[in-house]
Amino acid sequence: MVEHKIKQDFDRIAPFLDEKTSRLYVANLALSIGRGGKVLVSKTLNVSRVRINNGIKELLGKNPSSTDDKQRRPGGGRKPIDTHHPDIKEQIENIISPYTRGDPMNPLRWCSKSLRKIAAAMKDKGYSISHVSIEKYLLENNYSLQSNRKTDEGSSEEDRDKQFEYINSKAKLFMSENEPVISVDCKKKELIGNYKNAGQEWEKCGMPQDVKVYDFIDKKLGKAVPYGAYDIAQNKGWVSVGVSSDTAEFAVNTIRTWWQQMGKETYPEATKLLITADSGGSNSATGRLWKRELQSFAIESGLEINVCHYPPGTSKWNKIEHRLFSFITKNWRGKPLISLETIVNLIANTTTEKGLEVRAMKDTKIYQKGIKISDKEMKKINLKQDDFRGKWNYVITRQM
Repeated sequence: MVEHKIKQDFDRIAPFLDEKTSRLYVANLALSIGRGGKVLVSKTLNVSRVRINNGIKELLGKNPSSTDDKQRRPGGGRKPIDTHHPDIKEQIENIISPYTRGDPMNPLRWCSKSLRKIAAAMKDKGYSISHVSIEKYLLENNYSLQSNRKTDEGSSEEDRDKQFEYINSKAKLFMSENEPVISVDCKKKELIGNYKNAGQEWEKCGMPQDVKVYDFIDKKLGKAVPYGAYDIAQNKGWVSVGVSSDTAEFAVNTIRTWWQQMGKETYPEATKLLITADSGGSNSATGRLWKRELQSFAIESGLEINVCHYPPGTSKWNKIEHRLFSFITKNWRGKPLISLETIVNLIANTTTEKGLEVRAMKDTKIYQKGIKISDKEMKKINLKQDDFRGKWNYVITRQM
């Protein structure tokens, strides 16, 4: 890195430099780097910008009064602030510590108060210290500016790890018997129209594709609702692109369409199907409509429908997220999703080096929201809960 080489070179020659030649060295280095050189040298060598600027003036002959042979004696100059205030560091820590996150023993720590606010708080305590000195102290004590990191998945469900193992072992069993295993979920809804889409695309220099400035929904075009079914063993995916709501009817109809268009041909001898899904949304573990629609699908297909739900807050482990949806997002990055047909075509043309195959179709049916399933209807569903975590793992069969 450039910073490392600058510091290495300076540390090598510094013992042979006095105050003046040291000032001229860092000034010349900043000039050699060009734009941004002062900032880079100042931060890398912990040298003040004033010192660099004075050195540059001397080099350029704009400060001739400083070209005499006077030298500051060793130990001269402004003393460190902790010389006059030995407890200054402790006071800074006391201000920062209530806002410090993470393990205090960790060598890399960070604070959420701004430099000027810390300096103002120090002034209230009777200490005259600038925000520049505050920054210097923080850097010397291994603080840095950091953004948030998503790691907290909420409270951990009991038997969470056991559920992962249960899903894995059941999926392996199904695949060993050549029975289909699919992962299902709804991808993020997308605005249809000439809107900015995240990512970049190769275009002629200075000729980016123009899109709308504001992302207000087009009432005529609406939003696209992609719901997918991913065949784990075959590395194949099906996506139905709806135009209304992500309901349980829409979700199960996508599974039904996958079976009719892809599954039945791939597994002609299948007698059962394993579905892995999140615990919320249209395929919720507690969703009554989801279970009723699966019952209808079981009757139509003749398949025994096995369902395993991932524990709440663990949707990122669902296979469809990183084996299908992530590649769809990469495929359409930087491309405005101007129509439903565009979205379907972009999804259907998603491929990977490992041979991912995707098929897609639009679903223009308007699915009604808020359908309630009564206790009487629930009793008609031929559902049997597994012995382990029955609310997450269950089987629905066609009624005899």
